[in-house]
Amino acid sequence: MPTSPDIEVICRPARAEDAAALAPLVYASGEAEFQYLLGTDAAGCIAFLQRIIAWPRGHFSWRRHLVAVAGDDIVAVIAAQDGRVQWSDNPLIAHAFIRHFGLSAALGIMMRGLRLEKEIPPPKRSQTLLAHCATAPAWRSRGLFRQLFAHALQQGMLPAHPGQELVLDVLVDNPRAMALYQRCGFQAPATPRPLTRGLPRQLQAIRMHWAPPQA
Repeated sequence: MPTSPDIEVICRPARAEDAAALAPLVYASGEAEFQYLLGTDAAGCIAFLQRIIAWPRGHFSWRRHLVAVAGDDIVAVIAAQDGRVQWSDNPLIAHAFIRHFGLSAALGIMMRGLRLEKEIPPPKRSQTLLAHCATAPAWRSRGLFRQLFAHALQQGMLPAHPGQELVLDVLVDNPRAMALYQRCGFQAPATPRPLTRGLPRQLQAIRMHWAPPQA
């Protein structure tokens, strides 16, 4: 993967054909969460993500993602989850679990998903959730998240609808990411809420809220 500073990085909406390149990045945005939810290893998680990202609808659809591209490579990604359509995603994701993993495994996934949603809840109707934030390892510390985020704001892609609150979730054990989001204007609560009962400690999360800069 080229990393020359001379290579121009452009931001654009994702495409269906990006699914194979997006799957490892989306997985990297929440490795602990995906392994807990899906009950499989990295390869299994990425295979499932590649399949479902290629779908035209749903929580993981390529239509929800914005990417940074350097040359022929996708080097960073973010996604916007609109709280106004969140309800319609649930049947699609349940169907995807059953098709990919089978009914028995899917039931376990959905039970773990309900528990995980108590720690990392879906956005309310009044919210857009910024999700799947990840940068390829060779391109980190180059400001690509901030570039993607700024592009999405400038293009009116965030929030998904005018007046919605913009939020994101970050694991307590990831202070580097939390510091990055704070530099972009996201604010964290002073005290994290208690960990949801039954979840591993490494999945304790904080929901951050964006405070737009004052004009």
